[in-house]
Amino acid sequence: MDITDIATPDFVEVDVDKRLGKIRAIFERENPRGIVVTDDGEYAGVIGEKQLVRSRMEDDTKASVVMKSAPRVDRHEDVRETARMLVEGDVKVAPVFEGEKLYGVIASDAILEAVLDSLDAISVEDIQTEDIVSVGEKSHVGQAINKLREHGISRLPVVDEDSGKLTGIVTTHDLVEFVVRDDSRQGRGDRRGDLDRMLDLPVYDLMSSPVVTATPSETVEEAVERMFENDISGLVVTPTESDAEVQGIVTKTDVLRALTFTEESSMDVQITNVSLLETLSRAEVVESITSVVDKYQQMQVLHAHVRFHQHKEKLRGTPLIQCQIRLRTSHGQIAGSGEGYGAEHAFHVALDKLERNVLELKGLNADEKYRGQLIRKLGEL
Repeated sequence: MDITDIATPDFVEVDVDKRLGKIRAIFERENPRGIVVTDDGEYAGVIGEKQLVRSRMEDDTKASVVMKSAPRVDRHEDVRETARMLVEGDVKVAPVFEGEKLYGVIASDAILEAVLDSLDAISVEDIQTEDIVSVGEKSHVGQAINKLREHGISRLPVVDEDSGKLTGIVTTHDLVEFVVRDDSRQGRGDRRGDLDRMLDLPVYDLMSSPVVTATPSETVEEAVERMFENDISGLVVTPTESDAEVQGIVTKTDVLRALTFTEESSMDVQITNVSLLETLSRAEVVESITSVVDKYQQMQVLHAHVRFHQHKEKLRGTPLIQCQIRLRTSHGQIAGSGEGYGAEHAFHVALDKLERNVLELKGLNADEKYRGQLIRKLGEL
């Protein structure tokens, strides 16, 4: 299946010098799928709806400041490859070309709508993220923002500090809307104030509740339909519909990533924010992960996801990078993360952590095998 009939010419083209105020007006008037930014007629980047809505920048800010770089997609590109390109580019919309001519845009939601019927073959448990980062109800908004930035994620389940039970969820959208909204608007608890005071407010004041959830056994098709129905990008996974225990998170990006899974013998590796790779090549990333996995022959790796996230901090001009490596294997999910100055340094720190986790799993399984042999021997006495 390709994207010929999924891509849409429904987009607005603006110049890099176009002012943000005018772009917002165009977007509100025409409500396009996306905005393509050009420089002297040449493609330069894209501006998605959420970027435009969330931007705190002044109306006279130029489009070049807000736009994101997105991969060029051929109009007849395979839908799986397109999904990979969107995930690796960390974008929700990308320009579509027919030859050298800009045809339109392709949005992640359009892909999910097109493949929805085929998503009943996989369950939420197959693609959910199990490495959960949560925040307490009494934690400050500033602490929640730091967690989102530190882990490079877009949502945090909110839990009761005493019981550990799920009580709400807070997303980057909630936080940005809360911080930039007019003073006349009031949050939960009827509070308002300047930015410093806002950052000191408890997360409870702006979390969404009740939480829209999914269960591990549900099909991904059911989960995506629920996301569309509620106009959200992710669900908290709980053991049952009424359970308050947080078991995982499943997002639209997880679903797009699942579309790239292959049945080939070679390991499928996906890199998010691949543009941050400078001194490191994709081939070196794949080779390094393969060498770690090969130390545990019994483990079959179905998919590997490497995510790079750039912080503002720099050392002699080199940015601080966070790297997360997550393997989807026949033995469950295994991950490793680390930080370093430059993508290569961060990757190797994360790789070392991943290797320790793989070898720890190997040791645990070896202990279980030994324990089983010992019990059998005792049974023979």
